[in-house]
Amino acid sequence: MRESLDRWPQRPPGIEPSLKQPGTWLKARPDSACTVHQPYLKLPGSKQLKTLPDGLYLHFSPRPDEPYVDILCIEACSTYQNLLDKRSRFAPSTGSLLAVCPVDWLMQPIRPGSAIPRWRLIRTINHEPRAPLILPVRDARVLFALRPQHYMGFVSSQTAHAHEFYCPMDALMDEGGDQNPALRALMARAAAAANFMELPARAEGWDGAPLDKD
Repeated sequence: MRESLDRWPQRPPGIEPSLKQPGTWLKARPDSACTVHQPYLKLPGSKQLKTLPDGLYLHFSPRPDEPYVDILCIEACSTYQNLLDKRSRFAPSTGSLLAVCPVDWLMQPIRPGSAIPRWRLIRTINHEPRAPLILPVRDARVLFALRPQHYMGFVSSQTAHAHEFYCPMDALMDEGGDQNPALRALMARAAAAANFMELPARAEGWDGAPLDKD
């Protein structure tokens, strides 16, 4: 499955630019072309316990004076016990999460052959980083991929939390899965804008920069 996710684009499929998320989306995990440590999640004050999602997208704030990151995680769960463990990491009662972006990851380009390092695409950063970028997680959404039999059992007997989304694992493993209309529609509902009936033409405090279309 990670091989399939590795081919996905820098922006989560199905999520369009909006005034709720006008900053930069970057794919943090997985990235087979990345030769350095990739970003991870952790709880404040914890140095050892890290969360390494199978897939991780980061949306960075467009304003240096209001630093934050939104996360979209993708977790493949081969068993019910695995699902329970991974659900607990993102439970609303867990408390604040931090996203840690290592310096060497920030200095690398988003794709081989590019001369532009990642940090220049992040409007939260206004100078070359000398230390890891550690940002509070403003919003967390998680896509859980389950084996077909587990998926059908979960759908028929359980209720998802507001930040949770579910799909059969086959949908992620299919070649070109990021172009699957049903999967794109599901992920579109994981966008911050999806919680609102309509958005204003202009958001208060928005810096006026053009919305990213990467």
